[in-house]
Amino acid sequence: MVLSGLFSGNLLSQEPAVIKIDFDRKIGAVDPNIYSAFVEPTRAVYGPIYDPSSPLADENGFRKDFIQLIKQLKIHALRWPGGNFVSGYDWEDGIGPKNQRPAKLDLAWHQIETNQMGTDEYAKFCSLIGAENFICINEGTGTLDQARHWVEYCNVEKGTYYSDLRRKYGNEKPFNVKFWGLGNEIDGPWQMGQKNAEDYVKFSLEAGKLMQWVDKNIKLVAVGASNYKPDMAWIDWNDYVLTHMAGSIDYLSVHRYATEALPTGDRSFSNMMCLGLDVDQKIDMVKALIEKAMMKSGSKRPIYISFDEWSAGWGNTLTGSLMVAQHLNSFIRHADIVKMSNFTMISGLVGSSPDGDYRNAVFNAFYLYSNNCYGNALNVYTSCEKYSNKVFNDIPYLDVTAVLNDSTKKLVVNVVNRHETKDIPADIVLQSGNFTESATINEVNGKAIDAVNTKTDEAIAIKTKDLKFKGNTIRYSFPAHSLTQLIIPIK
Repeated sequence: MVLSGLFSGNLLSQEPAVIKIDFDRKIGAVDPNIYSAFVEPTRAVYGPIYDPSSPLADENGFRKDFIQLIKQLKIHALRWPGGNFVSGYDWEDGIGPKNQRPAKLDLAWHQIETNQMGTDEYAKFCSLIGAENFICINEGTGTLDQARHWVEYCNVEKGTYYSDLRRKYGNEKPFNVKFWGLGNEIDGPWQMGQKNAEDYVKFSLEAGKLMQWVDKNIKLVAVGASNYKPDMAWIDWNDYVLTHMAGSIDYLSVHRYATEALPTGDRSFSNMMCLGLDVDQKIDMVKALIEKAMMKSGSKRPIYISFDEWSAGWGNTLTGSLMVAQHLNSFIRHADIVKMSNFTMISGLVGSSPDGDYRNAVFNAFYLYSNNCYGNALNVYTSCEKYSNKVFNDIPYLDVTAVLNDSTKKLVVNVVNRHETKDIPADIVLQSGNFTESATINEVNGKAIDAVNTKTDEAIAIKTKDLKFKGNTIRYSFPAHSLTQLIIPIK
């Protein structure tokens, strides 16, 4: 029975959508590392994050306003420094006294890299925001020695050349970098030192071997395909890498900027809202290839997906906020295989202004997930109206996930209404569990799909209210172009 009274009059006669949730239909544990980010030494670093000249900077040169905001998002791991940048990067340029570090030409982004934000600064920044370190090595122009020495610099306590060099530069304790990426997008012609799959695997197997000889506890992320051409050769790349590296790696990276799936120049709201299906599609294919490689190799060392580059498409708008929600819904829906994801770029999660940073539109969507969605992902049944476009057929207007947290005794249900103009009434049928018959509703929405947040106007905000219901059915009307998160306490 509905006590919220939120239905639009013109939809009262509409047959409600149905969402069925069963606690026994567990997909897997949601890994907190899906709430992670990526940063590359470009204008995303110098200015928004690191700006010693700013009156808002701390003693390390980091923007205090940025750190204060980003800590609210509970970023679990930060991938750095690549991105395309890393394929021409010598990490030793970024250590030691700052006035002695060389300024070098970065061919990836045609800029001058001052090397003021190097390994020590990155590790410090991660400690300030409470994130795990995730370093990506140079497999374009880099060498095996550069790879193993970087691990030695970061993770060996003392008594070796590179560990003692780190101590000399002011960090007695090792950084204990846990995650190491074996290169970045090396299949792409835009990459310095582009390789075919065979050459990539040969180098990576040796690099990973030497790196783990330095520190056996590190986790290795191999490069999955990023060059999505019509010939579908990206599938062949992933298949080859997995077949030859199963047993030697812990993750395969997936990079996908989902707007690539759309016709050129077509960024209509309905088209943007279908892109969660593209993310699902890429994950499903890679998951199948992982299963094939594991079975063929007989390896007992699990391989998971690290979806370590993705973005919100249109950034600081309501559309961008709903894009964030669709990506995170996909990662939750695939909680059994996706154990890392990194938003591009971390600086894009907040709004920037000369007198201080602020919560932009995508901040609010990310915040709801990273603060509330922990536990076991559930396999949700959804029946609702659908639409089709040139990319996909039968796109459900409601994109739904659910996470059961046994420790906090809460069920969290996330619903994106992809419809631009219609509210969609739905019956949420809780097929198991006993509830307090109350819920908290968090809604991210705005008056227009292109609304943006500014320092003085939070047009896309989180609005919270309470909802009462009876029994095990909640009837609720999900507003047009919205993200709704229901937090339902369990008895």
